[in-house]
Amino acid sequence: MKKFGLIGHPIDKSLSPALFRAGYSGKYAYDLIEGADFTASYDIFLKDYDGINVTAPFKEKACAEADILSPEVARTGAANLLVKTPEGVRAYNTDYYGVILSVADGILPEGGYGYYNRCVTDLSVLRHVLSVIFGRRPKALVAGCGGAGKAACMAVADIGCEVTLVNRTESRAHEIAGRFPEYGLAVGKIEEFRRLFIENDLIIYTIPGKTSGSDSISGQDFIRQGKIIVEANYRDPVFPSLTALAGDGNMCRYISGKRWLLYQALTGYGIFTGENPDFEKMNKEL
Repeated sequence: MKKFGLIGHPIDKSLSPALFRAGYSGKYAYDLIEGADFTASYDIFLKDYDGINVTAPFKEKACAEADILSPEVARTGAANLLVKTPEGVRAYNTDYYGVILSVADGILPEGGYGYYNRCVTDLSVLRHVLSVIFGRRPKALVAGCGGAGKAACMAVADIGCEVTLVNRTESRAHEIAGRFPEYGLAVGKIEEFRRLFIENDLIIYTIPGKTSGSDSISGQDFIRQGKIIVEANYRDPVFPSLTALAGDGNMCRYISGKRWLLYQALTGYGIFTGENPDFEKMNKEL
C-alpha cells in the first residue's frame, strides 16, 4: 500500500493526517515524520514513503533536494510536496494554489472539488471578479518571505493584483522582489504594517506570529473597502477576532489558515494518489 506523510518541525499538532484520512476514507497511510533535522526526515521519505508534504522550516531545502521542479517551485525556490517518480523526486508548491482558492473562497459563492479546480485552471475568472468588486486593479499586501510568502506573492500577482511585500528583514523582501521582476513587486516597511493593511484590499499574512503594528489592527481597519485577509497560521492565528466581523453585511472576508490548509491539500493529495479526494469530508473535518 502506498504511504504518505508530512515532514517539518514542529508538526505534532498538524491537521494534515486527519484531512488525508477524510479525503480517502483511510485508504492510504499518512504519518507525521517529526524531527528538526531535514536530512534525517528526507532520508526516511526516500526509504519508506511514496510522497510527503513539507512544512516549515524545510520548504527551501526540499526544493534543493528534488530532481524535478514544477513551475511554481522553480520560480519560488520552495516546495511543500515531494513525490517519487521513475524519473526522480518531483517537487510541487501547492501553497500557490491554496492562496488562489482561499481568495476564491472569499469572493465566490460556489464550492466543491470540480468548482475549485476550474478556478485554478482559469485565473481570468478571479481576475474579473476582483476587478468588479474593487472597481479597479486590486492591491494586495503579502506579509512574510518564507516558502508560503513567496508562493503568495506569485499567486496574488497572477490573479491580477498590484503587490506589496513586507518582511521582518527588509533586505530579504527586496531579494524576493528581485526574483520576480515581471511582477513589479513593491517592498514596504514592516513598521508601517498597519497603514499598509488599511491601504490594501487583500492581505496574505504568512509571518509565524505577531509583527510590528499587527496588535493595533481594529475592526474598522478590516471592514473598510470590503477587505479580504488570508492567514496561514491556523494553530496560533494573529487575527482571530476578525472572524466575527466577516460577513455579507460588512462586505469583508477573513479566510483562516485551516481553509488555506484545506485548499493546498485539495490540490496536493490528488497529486499524491492520482485520485480526487473527497472535498466534502475534508471540509467537515475542519
